[in-house]
Amino acid sequence: MTNSTGVDPSVQLFQLILYIPTFIFGLIFNTLAMWMLFFRIKKWMEATVYMAALIVFDSLLLITLPFKIRAYYVGDGWKLGFGVCTFLESLYFVNVYGSLLTSVCICVDRYIAIQYPFYSKVLRSPMKATVVCVLVCIVVWGASIGFFIRLREAAATHCFYGFSSRTWSSKSLVIIIETAFLFSAALLIVCTTLTIRTLKKKARANLSNPTEMKAIKVLVANMVTFIVSFLPFHVSLLLYHLVKNNFISQDYANPLRIFIQVSLCLSNINCFLDGVCYYCILKEFVKSTNKSPE
Repeated sequence: MTNSTGVDPSVQLFQLILYIPTFIFGLIFNTLAMWMLFFRIKKWMEATVYMAALIVFDSLLLITLPFKIRAYYVGDGWKLGFGVCTFLESLYFVNVYGSLLTSVCICVDRYIAIQYPFYSKVLRSPMKATVVCVLVCIVVWGASIGFFIRLREAAATHCFYGFSSRTWSSKSLVIIIETAFLFSAALLIVCTTLTIRTLKKKARANLSNPTEMKAIKVLVANMVTFIVSFLPFHVSLLLYHLVKNNFISQDYANPLRIFIQVSLCLSNINCFLDGVCYYCILKEFVKSTNKSPE
């Protein structure tokens, strides 16, 4: 049984339980991490540039959560207009994929630095990392705006749910989203695995330094957060698309609708996990910097 928003009441309660602490603690830890970056880190490196970009993407996504919570839990319709709804929905999904691609960039950057230390001086720099982050922003905004303008009818009285049937029947939208995710996931897993293997070889040969060994924690945390946050949603999105286009029996429509709502909610935990992870990493980095001789 669903309510006026088309959301099962038990799912609605689950979303509420997750969204509120995700918003509160995500905002706290992302703010703390940003404070560490701008006021405690004396010298910015490639990793800190990517961390800053990821924190910005996560923070912008967090800003949309109160609107999403209201859209789900206040049943008086969307009163802020089609334009505001389109902007917020675009902002929400743009920052989901901005976070996804930035996580991959962090992994690839670590891979180049550790696997190819001689070439890394040419391929890596804080300025180049900044350019990459700007390009990621341009790509996700450019690829998303055209799609999300067509997500719903202009006369719709709701937001963040109840997308139009043409959205679910759009093969190009699903292909682009799933391809981007699969390519990103494959790249992240391969780079992480190869990098960790190289670091462990260096550790056995006593060639690694403490900074490189700390990178293993960053890489593992980054990969686990990526998989837990994004895999369930992309699986559910593909399956629901197949149901809506009659490739899978309509008997599965309601369970898959619940699955996609829950998995999308779980993907937002990424905002909180990133903030905690990078705050702790930056705090440890500042401590080690202060202990090191000038």
